[in-house]
Amino acid sequence: MLEWGLNSPEVRRQRRCTLEPARGAVLEIGFGTGLNLPHYPESVTRLTVIDPQRMLPTRVERRISQAPMPVEMFFLDASGRLPFDDDSFDSVVTTFTLCSIDDLPAALAGIRRVLRPDGRFIFLEHGRSDDPKVARRQDFYNPVHRFLALGCNVNRPIDANIRAAGFEVVSLDRFLMPETPKVLGEMYRGAARKL
Repeated sequence: MLEWGLNSPEVRRQRRCTLEPARGAVLEIGFGTGLNLPHYPESVTRLTVIDPQRMLPTRVERRISQAPMPVEMFFLDASGRLPFDDDSFDSVVTTFTLCSIDDLPAALAGIRRVLRPDGRFIFLEHGRSDDPKVARRQDFYNPVHRFLALGCNVNRPIDANIRAAGFEVVSLDRFLMPETPKVLGEMYRGAARKL
């Protein structure tokens, strides 16, 4: 059911648009079932993916086998630390991931560590509304949503969190995902670089 919601025509369009600047060696955090795979541009030469859990392994294996670039899969251990050297990746990607990471500052610090100095952190996330009325509803609804949606938070200010982790946000599109309640559909799509 969750995969269906994250694979609608509009979400696929947003994935394509988001991933357009990805290049070179790419790390995708929160790979899930591989819904981003068909949307990576030809400029991606190698894809490393990591997730805390195995989901739908047969489907994931099939999607990886159809990828146009080499894909290497990792799983996070209990430490939650990214098992890669500093400055390893040209691009780091998250889509619908930052909402459900328990220790978001540590995760963003890890992204910053493994990203090359000239690299880009590329993201497509839902989060806190700029409208105070909607943000209050998000705060009220968040505990229930976290419980029902496996730890997903609807009220994180994604851009502020990224900036607080030592990034400069170089592009940011804020929009409401069509046909989605405002509490869930406030979107952040953009790219950031290390300061």
